[in-house]
Amino acid sequence: MTKPSDHPDFFRLPPPAGASRESSIELDSEGRFWHEGQPVTHPALHRAFATWLRRHPDNGRYILSNGYDWTYVAVRGTPFFVEGILLKGDQPHLLLSDGSEEPWLPSTFAIDSAGAVYARVKFGAFEAKFTPSAQLQLAPWVADAGSHAALEVEGRLWVLPERGQDPNSCSG
Repeated sequence: MTKPSDHPDFFRLPPPAGASRESSIELDSEGRFWHEGQPVTHPALHRAFATWLRRHPDNGRYILSNGYDWTYVAVRGTPFFVEGILLKGDQPHLLLSDGSEEPWLPSTFAIDSAGAVYARVKFGAFEAKFTPSAQLQLAPWVADAGSHAALEVEGRLWVLPERGQDPNSCSG
C-alpha cells in the first residue's frame, strides 16, 4: 500500500488549506515532547512522535512525518535517546527512544563536559544521548583511563572523546 510520502514531491507540497507546516511541538534535551508549552503525557503519542522524527530532505530541519502528513518540530538537544542496553547473546545493543535497536559501536561514543554520554546512530546520521538509566547500564564496561572516560570492550580500551571532537578509534 502506498502512502502520500511515497510521492517524490511529498515534502514540497503545500500544507492543507488553512494549515501551516510550523508547529509548537518541541523535543527537549531530556527526551520529552511538548506541545503548546504542555508536556505530551500520553505514552502512545509520545512513542509515535519519537518514531516519526526525521529531517526534511531539502532544508535539514527536524520534522514529524507519519507518511500522510508532516510538520516541523523544534529539537532542543539530540533527536534520539539511548533508553537502555540490551544483550543479544554476549553482544550489547542500544535501545533507542523510537523503539529501534542499534548495534553497539563504542567508536561513535563521546562524552560532554557534564559527563553525559552520546552515540552516533542511524548509520551515523543522528546523535543520541544516553538517558541517566542507560548510562548507568554502561557500568560493566567502564575502565580506568586516568582522567579520561573510557570503556573496555572485548579487551579493547575505548577512550571517549569530548563531544564535538573527532572520536579516536581505540587504544590498547
